[in-house]
Amino acid sequence: MNHARLYWLFFTTWILFAGQFVLAADRPNVVFILTDNHGAWTLGCYGNKDIRTPNIDRLAVEGMRFTRAMSSNPVCSPTRATYLTGLMPSQHGLHSFLDNKYMVGPEAYYTLEEFETLPEILHSEGYVCGLSGKWHLGANLTPQDGFSKWITMVRGSTRNFYDDMIIQDGEVKKTPKYMTDLWTEHAVDFIEQNKDNEKPFFLYLAYNGPYCLGPLLLEPARNRHASFYADKELPSFPRDTIHPWQYNNKAYHNNLTSIRRVAAEVSGVDDGVGSVMDALSKYGLDENTIVVFAGDQGWMGGQNGFFGMGDHTRPIGAHDLMMQVPLIFHHPKGIRPGTTDIMVSNTDFLPSLLEYAGLENRIPRKPRLSGRSFAAALRGEPIDWETKMVYEMEGCRSLRIEDWKYVARREPEGPTELYDMANDPYERVNLFGQPQHADIQRAMAVKLDGFFAEYADPQYDIWKGGRSKARRLLAPEGHPDYRPLRKQ
Repeated sequence: MNHARLYWLFFTTWILFAGQFVLAADRPNVVFILTDNHGAWTLGCYGNKDIRTPNIDRLAVEGMRFTRAMSSNPVCSPTRATYLTGLMPSQHGLHSFLDNKYMVGPEAYYTLEEFETLPEILHSEGYVCGLSGKWHLGANLTPQDGFSKWITMVRGSTRNFYDDMIIQDGEVKKTPKYMTDLWTEHAVDFIEQNKDNEKPFFLYLAYNGPYCLGPLLLEPARNRHASFYADKELPSFPRDTIHPWQYNNKAYHNNLTSIRRVAAEVSGVDDGVGSVMDALSKYGLDENTIVVFAGDQGWMGGQNGFFGMGDHTRPIGAHDLMMQVPLIFHHPKGIRPGTTDIMVSNTDFLPSLLEYAGLENRIPRKPRLSGRSFAAALRGEPIDWETKMVYEMEGCRSLRIEDWKYVARREPEGPTELYDMANDPYERVNLFGQPQHADIQRAMAVKLDGFFAEYADPQYDIWKGGRSKARRLLAPEGHPDYRPLRKQ
């Protein structure tokens, strides 16, 4: 009898394991390409006529391009955490970019340890997972969340694409080549290593380009596109008077060296996308591989007199272009090519990808996600979608609906903004405080407060005294992270 029970236990366990293996083997591969500080407007498929991006443009033609994809925060660590967890900063606790001491050294720790993440979920479902590129979520020396391939950066910021330090096989060393090409080569290697694997793979190709920030913008480009842009005027970058709120990056405004550097770095990333797609095609993997191309947050290159993201202004900025990112889904086996104008957020990415990949049952339930699944749109099906997008950067919060945008700030207090987006899409005229708009102003404020009352974790709710896992960029006097503003 004991032998029979043992045999039955072995048989049922084997059946369950075999069933899971078959399910995993039948699932699509996933390639998630994420760029750094990258406004959608810099790409040809989003209307840019100056910058060469043929590979990304082809991806858009063959896939689904989201014309109004937005990021819920303007800096790297929070947005990358949101893509991988589906959570807002007031839920996952990263309100700003993560300090270097938490990435390598005695204080290093993984900031998303308590949450289910995309790679963790996919790994548990039988996927082989690989990271090539920027991590910026802590404990960079140690592979996290089931990644078996792990090559990344020591820091989050980029000083130089040719001399910065990287982490490979647990060793810190100088990058052996142009970092955009380095990440691409390791991504292609990962595809080649897994092309005949019976398990599906998840490749997270996290570029630190085009970056578009820092002193490197005062130096000419050095990649293969530098000569092409060396004499170009690039009128898609508006030449405008510097906005009075601009706090950083003033040396890059209307600076052709900086503008040309950005263009060359965008084209460098495009080369990488082309190499990855060529590898998938070469090994017959393109039909059943979901490829997602996205930016971590938006970026402005002169529009309205701004250069950079929301953290480069005082007060913290919340312009739409600081949020708008490229978002393209490509999967010939299931995605209907085209465009969609529904306004989506990076909070929607995780539930959408999991549902589309047949893993709807693995969408995390706790903490409760504010994001919604747009998987139906990927399949070309009708979708009932309310325009409602929430953004936060420390004490700055905003709510965007179809025709209106409301921005509120605390710690420090104000200014508050209200824009009629139907008639003022470039956010030039602040209507806050005007009596004729009192009703919509009040309604927007109530909705914004209600959102955070529903979803924010009290320990990370800055408006109610919560903390940030990263050092605050802008904190009130008396706070441990307070730093006085420098004189302009």
